[in-house]
Amino acid sequence: MNALVFGSTGQVAQELRRHLPDARFLSRAAADLNDPQACADVILALDAHVVINAAAYTAVDKAESDEDTALRVNGLAPAAMARAAATRGIPFLHLSTDYVFNGSGTAPWHPDDTAEPLGAYGRTKLAGEHGIHAAGGSCAILRTSWVFSAHGANFVKTMLRLGKTKQSLAVVADQIGGPTAAGDIAAALLAMARLLQNGQGAPGTYHFSGAPDVSWADFAREIFRQAQLPTKVTDIPSEAYPTPARRPQNSRLDCATTETVFGVSRPDWRKSLTKVLQDLGEI
Repeated sequence: MNALVFGSTGQVAQELRRHLPDARFLSRAAADLNDPQACADVILALDAHVVINAAAYTAVDKAESDEDTALRVNGLAPAAMARAAATRGIPFLHLSTDYVFNGSGTAPWHPDDTAEPLGAYGRTKLAGEHGIHAAGGSCAILRTSWVFSAHGANFVKTMLRLGKTKQSLAVVADQIGGPTAAGDIAAALLAMARLLQNGQGAPGTYHFSGAPDVSWADFAREIFRQAQLPTKVTDIPSEAYPTPARRPQNSRLDCATTETVFGVSRPDWRKSLTKVLQDLGEI
């Protein structure tokens, strides 16, 4: 697949490298997401058959005080990319987030449900979605949640680090979602890209997350179980762990449309966790 990927060091981008060794991966130095037109110009200049945006401003708490930068990276740049891809007549795939929802209720969020972000990060990601849809063309947005991998900073690596030095940890138990391995996200994006490139599937917004849905506390327990760490997990409410940005309590995602349209089903995150722990040399 002749692919152009925005992002080179992020969790999903590094997993995409495993599947697309000949693709062109653009670092921030090669394509500054603070300059949306520069990102568009790269797409217009290169002979790619599909574009995947795996880059984003993901500092959720920092975005509360730096929303202008987050908006350029998460909102304006993806919109410019999508317009350029539409001009070229090639598919554009983009990663978004469960943070576009307010986290109310307990039912899984459907792609067509009303988005109502709680904070700056979610607002900027939603702005990007709106810009991509306005661009037209063959664009697919994949919302996901609770990303983990052997790369970068994420919940799994944090729990492993703390679990090796602490006998017990207090972890939030009233936020529920689907942990999703970056490798599974990369595979889903590629499956979608291949179909879109062949004129199959359909543009639109889709959901993808690991199954089953769990709390952060239960996610931590499974990490410690598989890594054979004796660390005890104590459940706490979100209020006991305040952060600058509010987190959605209900991050469950309805992924049925993704399976129907692209044949991509929800992966068992527990099996994916085993692979990540093996990559990290923990089991």
